[in-house]
Amino acid sequence: MLNSKGAQKMKILLAEDEHDMSAALAAILAHSGYEVDAVYDGQAAVEKAQSNVYDCFILDVMMPKLSGVDALKYLRDSGDITPAIMLTAKAEIDDRITGLDAGADDYLTKPFAMGELLARIRSMTRRNDSYTPAKLSVSSVELDIEEQELSCKNTIRLSSKETKLMKFFMLNEGKKLPTEIIFAHVWKDDKEVDESIVWVYISYLREKMAAIGANIKIEGNKGQEFLLAVK
Repeated sequence: MLNSKGAQKMKILLAEDEHDMSAALAAILAHSGYEVDAVYDGQAAVEKAQSNVYDCFILDVMMPKLSGVDALKYLRDSGDITPAIMLTAKAEIDDRITGLDAGADDYLTKPFAMGELLARIRSMTRRNDSYTPAKLSVSSVELDIEEQELSCKNTIRLSSKETKLMKFFMLNEGKKLPTEIIFAHVWKDDKEVDESIVWVYISYLREKMAAIGANIKIEGNKGQEFLLAVK
């Protein structure tokens, strides 16, 4: 979905089991220019996060089926580094520590000012790259982001944009990624190109993955969805 300026909207996963609270938060977030997927329990949050790309998670601590803390811990253990804000009605310091230890990046205690939540979302999404490890791996393939090298049976150098594209695929292994989502995340600062550039760079990556004997592959065709999968 595009915003009024024609750019892809940032997408937020909101997990809050109080339906009135969820509706109010979702409405304000949408009014502020975000696309929101709202779920009402921790298990649904995990399932959504595993099949979609998000710029930020907002997770209530106390939810049915799976708590926000347990949901986030599960996602972090599976390699998901999406920035996350925990919401709680509790003020105890132990509760904050538990959430932060589970991988939360920020914490808000109810009731909170909506302006503060929006400010924290903006802060985290601006520095999203700081959440990414220096090295990523999927199966036997490793990406060294700082050195811009892709390795398996041997090593090959990548360009800056190839590195950014490969990073996006590896951070979202197994997810179906539409061309417009890839373009919005990898080429968001480039005004001189259009979505056709995605196919060009996927072709480059496929050649380089073949050159290093990679046991992973990028599935999909021009202008459609793509998916990074183990062979």
